[in-house]
Amino acid sequence: MADDTTKPTIHTGGCLCGAVRYTLTSEPAMPMVCHCKHCQRQSGSAFSTIVAVPKSDCSVSGDISSYIDTADSGNMITRQFCDRCGSPLFTLSDTMPGMIFVKAGTLDDTDGYTPQVHIWAKSKQGWVETGEVPALEGNPG
Repeated sequence: MADDTTKPTIHTGGCLCGAVRYTLTSEPAMPMVCHCKHCQRQSGSAFSTIVAVPKSDCSVSGDISSYIDTADSGNMITRQFCDRCGSPLFTLSDTMPGMIFVKAGTLDDTDGYTPQVHIWAKSKQGWVETGEVPALEGNPG
């Protein structure tokens, strides 16, 4: 008998070397770009692109490592990355314990990713343009 509680795969993704793979069983929400200094450093770029899903809708295979960080907001967050190649994959926030923030660039299909908001715009690099997308000085809310 089939398990009717099994959710269908909506999106898949993984790290650069392929050692970590994940499956999302719900549509990602809150597509955003974070310009905080911590995201700039962890991504090695001008910002981090992220989407959110309920933690229960994300299954992961492979070894990940974690780094506990104090965000620019003062909140504790956990940054997770591939144990082998170091690709940033997920962020967990104490302020949203039921959610996991997925690095959008690690999705196998990024065609549906369109940022709806830029956060921590007060820290954005001068050459970055946000265009028509709303830009918040800090966190939303």
